[in-house]
Amino acid sequence: MENQKSVREPAWCQPLREDLDHMAEELTESLQGWEERDYTVTPEQKGYAGGMATPFLQAAIDDAAAHGGGRVVLAEGDYLSGTIVLQSNVCLEIRAGARLLGSIRPEDYPDHAASRRTVMDTNMAQNKSLIFAEGCRNIALCGEGVLDGQGSRTNFPGDETTGATPGRPFLIRILDSTGVTVRGITIRDPACWTQNYLNCSRVLLEALTVESQSNFNNDGIDLDGCRDVIVRNCSISSGDDALCMKGASQCETSRILVENCTLLSSCNAVKIGTDTQGDFRNILVRNCTIGGVSEDMRRIKHAYSDSGFSWEAVDGGTVERIRAVHITIVRAWSPFFIRLENRGRVKPEDPKPPISRIQEILMEDITGEDNGPRGSYFLGIPERPVRRIVLKNVHLKQRASEKPVITEAEIPLMYGVYPDAHMIDSCGDAPAYGLWARDAEDISLIDYHVQPSAGEKRPEYVGVLPDPE
Repeated sequence: MENQKSVREPAWCQPLREDLDHMAEELTESLQGWEERDYTVTPEQKGYAGGMATPFLQAAIDDAAAHGGGRVVLAEGDYLSGTIVLQSNVCLEIRAGARLLGSIRPEDYPDHAASRRTVMDTNMAQNKSLIFAEGCRNIALCGEGVLDGQGSRTNFPGDETTGATPGRPFLIRILDSTGVTVRGITIRDPACWTQNYLNCSRVLLEALTVESQSNFNNDGIDLDGCRDVIVRNCSISSGDDALCMKGASQCETSRILVENCTLLSSCNAVKIGTDTQGDFRNILVRNCTIGGVSEDMRRIKHAYSDSGFSWEAVDGGTVERIRAVHITIVRAWSPFFIRLENRGRVKPEDPKPPISRIQEILMEDITGEDNGPRGSYFLGIPERPVRRIVLKNVHLKQRASEKPVITEAEIPLMYGVYPDAHMIDSCGDAPAYGLWARDAEDISLIDYHVQPSAGEKRPEYVGVLPDPE
């Protein structure tokens, strides 16, 4: 007998599964990491004997590059540094027992403005980082040691912002490069974003431990306009988005595999946006635990995350062909959040783009507990609904809302409001505890169940109905 659930499933789902599984196989086979070079050099060989290590680190990097590439090895102890610039075919190896520490003096981070101007520059105005690379091939940061930005609010004061972050350097900033490997190291305490990869291809981020809980805007990983990427076996705790895909590079983000990771955040665990000037497609997230940090974890903000998955498209780009499978969602105020709008943020000299699109998103085999109480919701706009979204075999537990029950009519269309799951908090929790959808078409709920704790007064669904059992 034919399986009833497969009959109800939209026709586009199975081809998407097959295509993304094939993509994952191709990426796993082709992305093997840094291409080894025989040459090895240390800062000590360049005269380092303690104190500020920046010139000695840079001399070692330049020496390795001059030999056609090689490893720059930090063997043991602490190396205090300002900005260092990677070059092609060079691997910076921080071995167990060694730490690369970011200087706490802002003057040790000279500006490195991007050669190609993008929305990233006009919005964030961010030209500073501890590690910088641009236009490189075959570069790496690896080892079992520690990269510590010493980026506390005491060392680098500044406001939480959705725009520029003056005076607070990123830890890793890599632009327009191909063949990027970051593997094995512990990364902690950035003053701003932890890792920014902009318009990069063939990126392997593997076995990283990231604790980004020292300052505002502490994203864990930012992939901006990157192609052919694996994020694998990483553990991230972040004050801001744990894993964020962006389009401020104005390039396509595609062929992304995220697997076997723990992604915890006080903001959004896995996110596309808010900058979505480029397109996003062919993204597979599998075998991950995502959601919020716990009460007993080190953190700079609140426990719980705003969302587990946050898929946004507000600046002209298309978000499509995404699958999340075998996921556990914990401590997320909104396990699922989707927002399409017409913000249209671009460079000042660019025309406003057309309205974005969100379509063909498949999320299946998902469990979770201790979520809510805000609830999941999908919001398009009357001019352009979100469409073709499937939630299949989803079983979540969440806390009941303690706020007054509101209707959909009490929540405005919210044009111009910063797109994040907390955007309705001034009105209340979502009108439904299971799922609220507005300006949404072709939403399929197949074996989708949300179990609230006692005292929930809201209806299970508003604007959408589950497929019949």
